[in-house]
Amino acid sequence: MENSILFTILQKMPFVGKWQRVFLVHLFFLFVQIQGRINFMQMGRYGKYNESSYRRNFSKSFDFQHFNKKLIETVGSSHYVIAFDPTHIRKSGKSTFGKGKFWSGCDSAMKQGLEVGGFAACDIDNATALHIEGFQTPSLTALKKEDKTLLSYYTDLWIKNAESFEQLSAYGCVDAYFSKYHFIENVCTKTNMHIVSRLRDDAHLRYLFRGEPTGKQGRPKQYDGKVDSENPDLNYFKVAYSDEKIRIYEANLNAKALKRTIKLALTQFLDEKGKVLRTKLYFCTDLSLPAWYIVKYYQNRFQIEFLYRDANQFTGLEQCQARDKEKLYFHFNISLTTVSIMKALHHLNLPKEDRKSFSMASLKVLYNNELLLNMFFDAFGINPKQHINNPKLNQIRNFGVLNVKT
Repeated sequence: MENSILFTILQKMPFVGKWQRVFLVHLFFLFVQIQGRINFMQMGRYGKYNESSYRRNFSKSFDFQHFNKKLIETVGSSHYVIAFDPTHIRKSGKSTFGKGKFWSGCDSAMKQGLEVGGFAACDIDNATALHIEGFQTPSLTALKKEDKTLLSYYTDLWIKNAESFEQLSAYGCVDAYFSKYHFIENVCTKTNMHIVSRLRDDAHLRYLFRGEPTGKQGRPKQYDGKVDSENPDLNYFKVAYSDEKIRIYEANLNAKALKRTIKLALTQFLDEKGKVLRTKLYFCTDLSLPAWYIVKYYQNRFQIEFLYRDANQFTGLEQCQARDKEKLYFHFNISLTTVSIMKALHHLNLPKEDRKSFSMASLKVLYNNELLLNMFFDAFGINPKQHINNPKLNQIRNFGVLNVKT
């Protein structure tokens, strides 16, 4: 049953032969079965092929974006926002493609290594993120030779893939780093997508003038003063949502740095007595999107961080032995895709009321138990389908497993 979903998607994909289908399905589960580091040497030890076969097949092309979109459409809720977030990958080796200095959010500093810019579909109704595709960022030296900045590279990446993303959602979500004119203007004018993001706390915002024309010569008045985010003018703002913990005001305002009118969701976080603890400025380039959705979309963007965390801790995101571009790309995407597959098979397939918190740690135990069990069957010639053995099989498979229905 677990394999059938994957085979069904792969059979519908062009340029994927029978052998590659079998290999990929084997690889998806192998990444969960392996205990310890996940590299070519370990694949040769745990898998059914030799080490050179894995190395060779990591060089072959595979359309991860097409596969992951089909998986998302199969198991998702159809209510998505496309999140993008670059993540730092620790990697040594002088000859590794793309090696350079990149920002590490964990260390809050520039660190040597690699960077992957990953796109994910954040499922709003299911509160999770499913991987779409990851792209390795060229080194800053390589970008400089092409007369590009890091931001312009990210912008081009969005524009190149936007037509495909639009089939899932019209909204993209990025963190405050991307709230810059070059990125917002190019993505919004060259694609059909809208951007949800956050502004700096001291962003220069202006009220739109609502008065009647004076009839005097000169340019008509456009703006009616600067916005004080700590004391919003309720003649321009209206309350979009309010409860004991949060209060959201919405208004269409001009963002000076972005040179455009935006829908602002001015969000106040409250303490137990109703006093404002802090204020955050979320926005969307779609002026018709309700402020509550702007906040909800941005907060759900953080699900992509959990996707990276699980891939890093359990499916070897940082453990690739390869140095060339194609193998690195394949390893990063197979690692992130495996996490999405596990969510599809053991979390999203259940009714919401039956779901517990998603745990990759438990799934690693489950699949390793199953691998060892199958090795015993093969070694001792045991028939696992005997009726008398069935109750014991699940007991062994689930040994040490928490919060997973099998």
